[in-house]
Amino acid sequence: MRAAVLAALLALLAVGLLVAAGAREAGRERRSVTVEVVTVTDGDTIRVRMPSGRERPVRYIGIDTPETPPGRTPQCHGPQATAANAALVEGRRVRLEFDREREDRYGRLLAYVRRGDVLVNEELLRHGHAQVLEVEPNVRHAERFETAEREAREARRGLWRACDVTGT
Repeated sequence: MRAAVLAALLALLAVGLLVAAGAREAGRERRSVTVEVVTVTDGDTIRVRMPSGRERPVRYIGIDTPETPPGRTPQCHGPQATAANAALVEGRRVRLEFDREREDRYGRLLAYVRRGDVLVNEELLRHGHAQVLEVEPNVRHAERFETAEREAREARRGLWRACDVTGT
């Protein structure tokens, strides 16, 4: 009898530990996810299909590209930035890597976008299609991005050649 009670208590304890571990794991957000790019909205925004099948907009962390608003005149180098982004990711599988804040106030996912070994956010900066945009607390790659922008600006690539842009 005593052994049966002890076995039952140990079983309950084991179940409790498993439930607690599962709850912790479920509450922990994934740091990255592989998705399919459905469409490129502009130079720093895409729409992706999540593993669940749901589509979500994604805003690239750490960069800002010239705007290409539908039905209005695009900003200088906007179409080129959009085309560069499309060439890198459209129709491909990419990995979204999240920083501290995962969504913005518009419901867009905020992510570093990787295609294989290429960090797309940085690649757009390096080729002069974007400027650095640091927004706390998502600044994990800030120094890396600043270096890429400085290289593009000094080499007068992309928008640094085509547009009247002042760099910091």
